[in-house]
Amino acid sequence: MNRRLILPVLIFVFAALLPFRSPAPLIHVPGEGWYYEPAGGNLKWVRQRASDQLQVAQDAFKQKDYATASHAAHRILRVWPQSDYAPAAQFLLAECLEAEGRDEMAFNSYQALIQKYPTSKEYNTALRKQYEISNRFLAGEWTRIGFGYIPFPMSLDDTANMFAKIVNNGPYSDVAPHAQLHVGATRDKQKNYEEAVKAYELAADRYHDQPDIAADAMYHQGLSYEREAEKAEYDQSTAGKAIAAYTDFITIFPDDKRVAAAQKAILALKEEQVRGNFEIAKFYEKGHKWMGAVIYYNEVLQLDPNSSYAAIARQRIETLKPKIRTEPTASN
Repeated sequence: MNRRLILPVLIFVFAALLPFRSPAPLIHVPGEGWYYEPAGGNLKWVRQRASDQLQVAQDAFKQKDYATASHAAHRILRVWPQSDYAPAAQFLLAECLEAEGRDEMAFNSYQALIQKYPTSKEYNTALRKQYEISNRFLAGEWTRIGFGYIPFPMSLDDTANMFAKIVNNGPYSDVAPHAQLHVGATRDKQKNYEEAVKAYELAADRYHDQPDIAADAMYHQGLSYEREAEKAEYDQSTAGKAIAAYTDFITIFPDDKRVAAAQKAILALKEEQVRGNFEIAKFYEKGHKWMGAVIYYNEVLQLDPNSSYAAIARQRIETLKPKIRTEPTASN
């Protein structure tokens, strides 16, 4: 069952199991989830001015009373959404969710700050917080559903989308280059190497003026191509792309400590290309397709004239040349 379909089912079950412990009213905040607003008009944390309400929220947060801090912050956003205190309340609400370990909801709450209050002084801090949360999910942290109580695996798709959202929020912020690299890393972990390559290409292109980022992006682009080439049957064309990516990396960043690893990878890729073409040539020869066999034996020589397959390839070419003249053409 789809993760997003499981969520409402679990929420229903959770609510059904605790029918007498649920105070009213129950309020849903889009993107952030559900929370309880305690009933009654004599609540000690309620204030009649936004500034006073924010002070209550901040004091409660300092005392690690996250429930009171959240209620007070929510009240500011509900009663005074356009006030000067609303951005601080939104940020504080996100901090409460993060402190309680409800990281996915915290991410969405920081996102609400970024979208609703783009001039907030906490904008860049919110981006950094989102980046830290996304890294925790990439490292294997589970999200929480059912009012934040039920652990649930975080999908790699959702994690990649989080990193992408950070980049979209601030393409040239301090964390954006690293977030873009982590889009690629998440896709690599997912074994979606095609999307990983795209993410690394974007990082190398957009942040070409940041050598550390560009070098990371180009090296991992080659690595993703290499992994893609090794999936299922060996992909000769993708192997060629891996070699090209590693070669570009070595050319542009010759002093990078990973150059030796890239050179070793190129040798291994070329060796595999040679072996692959040699096997294809043998296949054509076995099927009496002399021209095809000669083409692939020649490819072996072009890729590496000194390989262990080269001498046999030369011998087979000389043996097959006379047969080519007698090979029937497609029109015959």
